[in-house]
Amino acid sequence: MSKILVIDDERAIRNTLKEILEYEKYQVDLAENAAVALQLIKNNEYNIILCDIKMPDTDGLELLPQITEKQPDAPVVMISGHGNIDTAVEAIKKGAYDFIEKPLDLNRLLITIRNALDKSNLVTETKTLRKKVSQKYEIIGSSDAIRNILDISDKVAPTDAKVLITGANGSGKELIARRLHDLSNRAQGPFIEVNCAAIPSELIESELFGHEKGAFTSAIKQRKGKFEQAEGGTLFLDEIGDMSLSAQAKVLRALQENIITRVGGDKAIKVNVRVVAATNKDLQKEIEEGRFREDLYHRISVIVIKVPSLNERLDDIPVLGNFFIDQICNEYGIPPKELSDGAIAELQKINWTGNIREFRNVIERLIILCGNVINANDVTIFAASNK
Repeated sequence: MSKILVIDDERAIRNTLKEILEYEKYQVDLAENAAVALQLIKNNEYNIILCDIKMPDTDGLELLPQITEKQPDAPVVMISGHGNIDTAVEAIKKGAYDFIEKPLDLNRLLITIRNALDKSNLVTETKTLRKKVSQKYEIIGSSDAIRNILDISDKVAPTDAKVLITGANGSGKELIARRLHDLSNRAQGPFIEVNCAAIPSELIESELFGHEKGAFTSAIKQRKGKFEQAEGGTLFLDEIGDMSLSAQAKVLRALQENIITRVGGDKAIKVNVRVVAATNKDLQKEIEEGRFREDLYHRISVIVIKVPSLNERLDDIPVLGNFFIDQICNEYGIPPKELSDGAIAELQKINWTGNIREFRNVIERLIILCGNVINANDVTIFAASNK
C-alpha cells in the first residue's frame, strides 16, 4: 500500500484529503506544520508528499528543499490557494513534482498522485536493477593479487589510456573492463562488448565498423558498427587475439586516427571511443608466429593488467563462496546456506582450471544438492568428484 504524507495547516483540508485518499486505498499521515512533517519524514518512508505553500511557521517553498534532501525519491506535489505562474515555476525549480491550486480539483489530484507514484515506482525499480547489475559485475576478494589489480584499475580508469587485460578464461577480465568504464569520465556513455572469438572472420569487420547497404549479399540496409555504437563510451574487444589480420589492420587505423570507414563505403567517420582489449592468449607468442600485429599490440597495451587465476588467489575462496551463496540463494528465493570451515578447506584444494566461472557453478551445484550447512564431505562428493 502506497504511503502519502499530507502537510497543511488547515485541519478541514487535512481531514478531507485523508478521507478521500484512504477511500482510494492509500495509507495517509497528516502534519499541520513543518516541524511535525520533518519528524514524520525522519521516521517514515513516503511514496508521495502533498505540501501546502502558505503555512504560518515555515513556508512550503522553504520546507521543500529539506523534504527533497531527506527523501529524494519521494515526489512532492505543492498545493496553494495563493498560487500563480511564478510560484509554480519556483516550486518546480526547487524540485517539486507538480503544483496544484486550491480549491482542489479532486480528479486532477488523484491523477497527479497516480502519475507521481508511477514515477516513484520506476525510480525504485531502476535502483533495484542497477543494484543487481552492479552486484553481477562486482569484483570480490581481498587477496594481495586482487588488491593490486584493483589499485592499478582505479588509477588508470579516469584516463583514456588503452588497456590490455590478460588472464585465463573465467578469471574475470570483463569485470575489470567494466570497472575501468564505470570509474572513467565516460561512465555515462555506452559500454559495448565485442567477443572477437565468437564472430566469423568474414563478418568481424562489418561487426566492428558497420556496413553500407549493398556492401554484400545480406546487407539490405545500412548498419552502424560497434565503434559507432560505443561513441562517447568504451569499446571492449574481448578475445582480441582471435581477430583476423585484416580486421587488426583496420582496428589499428581506427586507434591511430580515431577514424573508421564502413564496409562498402568510402566516407571517413570520426569516432570518440576508449578501447579496452582482453585476451587469454600470449600475444607475444602470437606476434612471433605471425598471427598478431606487433604495432597493434603496442597500440592497445599502454597499460597491461594481468588478472590472476583463482589458483593464485585461494585466500579469496571463503569470501567468494559466501558472496555466491547469497547471490544464488536470493535468485532461487531460498534461505542462505552456510559453508563449513572443512568445506572451504576442500574447495581450496581443487585445481580451478575454469576459474571464477567454474567456482560459481560448483557453489550453485552444492546449494542445490546439499543441506543448510555445506560440509567437507559434500564438496568431495559433489564438487571435487566432478573434476
